[in-house]
Amino acid sequence: MARHTYQTGIIGNCAFLAHVNKNTNIDWLCWPRFDSTFIFGGLLDKKKGGEFSILPEGDYTSYQYYQENTNILITEITVKSGGAYRITDFAPRFYQSQRYYKPLMLIRKIEAIDGSPRIKVKCTPVSEYGEIKLQVNRGSNHIQYLGGDENMRLTTDIPISYIFDEHAFVLNESKYLAMTYGEPLEAPLVSTSERFLHETTRYWQTWIKHSSIAPFYQPYVIRSALALKIHQFEDTGAIIAASTTSLPESPDSGRNWDYRYCWLRDTYYVITSLNHIGHFEEMEKYFNYVTDISFSEDFRYQPLYGITGQKRLTERILDDLDGYMGNQPVRVGNQAYEHIQNDIYGQVLISVLPLYTDHRFIFSERKDSARWIDYLLTKIEKTIDEKDAGIWEFRNMANIHCYSNLFQWAGACAAEKMARTIEHKILVRKAISLKKRAAKHIESCYDPKRKVYTNSSASPNLDASTLQLIMMNYLDPTSKRAKDHLAALEKELKASNGLFYRYLYKDDFGKPQATFLICAFWYVEALATVGRIDDALKEFENLLQFSNHLLLFSEDVDENDGSQWGNFPQAYSHVGLMNAAYRIAMKLDRPIFL
Repeated sequence: MARHTYQTGIIGNCAFLAHVNKNTNIDWLCWPRFDSTFIFGGLLDKKKGGEFSILPEGDYTSYQYYQENTNILITEITVKSGGAYRITDFAPRFYQSQRYYKPLMLIRKIEAIDGSPRIKVKCTPVSEYGEIKLQVNRGSNHIQYLGGDENMRLTTDIPISYIFDEHAFVLNESKYLAMTYGEPLEAPLVSTSERFLHETTRYWQTWIKHSSIAPFYQPYVIRSALALKIHQFEDTGAIIAASTTSLPESPDSGRNWDYRYCWLRDTYYVITSLNHIGHFEEMEKYFNYVTDISFSEDFRYQPLYGITGQKRLTERILDDLDGYMGNQPVRVGNQAYEHIQNDIYGQVLISVLPLYTDHRFIFSERKDSARWIDYLLTKIEKTIDEKDAGIWEFRNMANIHCYSNLFQWAGACAAEKMARTIEHKILVRKAISLKKRAAKHIESCYDPKRKVYTNSSASPNLDASTLQLIMMNYLDPTSKRAKDHLAALEKELKASNGLFYRYLYKDDFGKPQATFLICAFWYVEALATVGRIDDALKEFENLLQFSNHLLLFSEDVDENDGSQWGNFPQAYSHVGLMNAAYRIAMKLDRPIFL
């Protein structure tokens, strides 16, 4: 059986994300927000998902790549009967008028690169997840699509009749398509598109140029950083786990989830990885998002929120959609918002710790610091002895999880540092007390016979999340206990080629069938942290083969054939790669260029 990989790349501008297939189709685009209905959703249903393709007459081959150091995607089509053309897809983003310009606008530039190929443009957006077919109105130089929440318009210099009638034409000069939501493009099409392309190219290349990325597998780290950046909804600062919903963790598993929301836990890892390369603007925006959530909550955080902070993310199944490669159900919303997950308070504290300890920030700019720190410490205090659903969001199982207590411990450590910065002795004492209580729970998970920490005090099961005991310095990385713990996890959970299972016990849906990619990168980090640098380097290099053609990584990988599964691209996986690369680079005494 051939290895399955996702055949799309992503473009975006921190207001929206789109997936462009190698076959030229816009396979996924949700407007006006990451969590809105798709207007192009062929990823989940070829018939009801609409289409936006630019295809030749006859057979063809496709080659897809990013313009260097940008989120601008290029697809080159070579027609077997002769001729070739290039499509440049991008979402405009650049700085003007003292703010970032990021319109709900997708621009597609088509140019012949060999001969005069005949092509056909098809554009049929939909609404309400394919339930509504839009009314199509013809203008002089545009097509208007009516019937959704807002009007959409396709502005082009291709003869409107050719698109309206889906009629093939000869491409003998560059052509442009600008798809807009709400506000139409009123400026000149060609010159505006070219200016936007130039400015967007310059923005992304400057953003990378200003990144402090070590010379260790830089192309992979650069692509991961660019992918992560466009997963932030800049309007509020929220960072989503993935731009897709219901891509299955493994075929016919039923593990199809909607990831278009902001998990407070995931965001901690994203912020950390961006901090490592010198980008802090994302953290400051996220601080505003989470502060707004904090002061609107009475007692506990939800594990995830909508990108504008909404709480109710009611999960429903869309029975009328086929699902990715026929894998149902297709879910919108995520029931995990109802879960109790007690690690998140600590992760929120750690994610904004640099705002209080890094002297590049002005500490006095943080308003209500004592109140905010005390607020989060109190949340830890109230939940520290409580059972929860844990990091893997078990739907019908609760325990006092080692991972949850670890991040309560780490959050208390962060709070102690913050409290010392603002010279608040009462908060220092409170943080130290909670550190001790969390550590007591963690130690209750230790199995001295097997020399390993289990996933909870009431269970003998091992869990890859406890690798974090080493990376978070709860365990001294040079200690025998840390090395024994790593060896025990490695023996039970490691798969071939450096892949790693989250766990191998049954959960609500049975035994997991696929490895979880971030766990493999955690394993690499742990190897580097305990000093097994050659092993870390070997396993890191093994994992790089599991990207798609654009160096983009999925959530899950099948151990047997290396297939990509799960929502894609997965922010978690790219974070894992960046943090593992950073950890290895810090340990190496020699640069590795690739």
